[in-house]
Amino acid sequence: MVAGAALASLPMQRTASATSGTATPGPAGKAGTLTLGNDLTVNRMGFGAMRITGAGIWGEPPDPAGARQLLRRAVELGVQLIDTADAYGPEVSEQLIYEALHPYRKDVVIATKGGLTRPAAGRWDHDASPEHLRVACEASLARLHLERIDLYQLHAPDPKIPFEESVGALAKLQKAGKIRHIGLSNVSVEQLRKAQAIVPIVSVQNRYNIDDRGSDDVLRYCERAGLAFLPWAPLANHSQAGAASARLAALAARYNINEQQAALSWLLARSAWMLPIPGTSSLDHLEQNVAAAATVFTPAEMAAIG
Repeated sequence: MVAGAALASLPMQRTASATSGTATPGPAGKAGTLTLGNDLTVNRMGFGAMRITGAGIWGEPPDPAGARQLLRRAVELGVQLIDTADAYGPEVSEQLIYEALHPYRKDVVIATKGGLTRPAAGRWDHDASPEHLRVACEASLARLHLERIDLYQLHAPDPKIPFEESVGALAKLQKAGKIRHIGLSNVSVEQLRKAQAIVPIVSVQNRYNIDDRGSDDVLRYCERAGLAFLPWAPLANHSQAGAASARLAALAARYNINEQQAALSWLLARSAWMLPIPGTSSLDHLEQNVAAAATVFTPAEMAAIG
């Protein structure tokens, strides 16, 4: 966790509660809302559109019509933030989102990412050069049929490119009106601070779940700075489950929910700035995931889980 002195010096983007704003009807709104920047309020249960593509996040899904139906159902359930990336498919996830949801409802935020490339199945190569990010952003705008992307995220720092250059490229795209808000993914507190010195940041997307809390320091920084935290891989790997997952499973049984739902409810209770984005290609799993927003663990239960 960030030391107290460091926390005291964190920049505050705003003082509003993370659950301020008005949730739209639907089960995704039962966990309250969270505001990105000062102007985009969304329900605190999102949807990650990585797994609507083919196997290995490569190519078309086996049932494109079903994938489009899944996206439309997510919005019907009150999901207001849909997270994707140009690398998913590649390009397939963004294309399906356009086909399913355009013209977009005013309360729906499409968040996408750039900075990773897919030259072949199984490969995820870094390219966060300013030149690539500019081209990638323009291509995402075209695929999604948007004039401006509400939330554009750096998919990952590129070890070959100075981090400040990558963030600076996003700042230029924002100034040009291509990006509304900027987010980061797979970053440390130090990198987050460097980015904030260049341009306002509204969100961070790092791996985080009940068994992998390696980004606890980033989460706490986000809480103090007023940044949304989007945990990727929000469902713990049950083959590597720890003691906390075992305690969570017992709690799930008492609430008559499954362990995946309990894992999402735990995230929502972990922080008011948490915005889970569970992904699936199954309508049944989508319904179950969104329903987790209705389960509220008490502080005592959270403490018992550890």
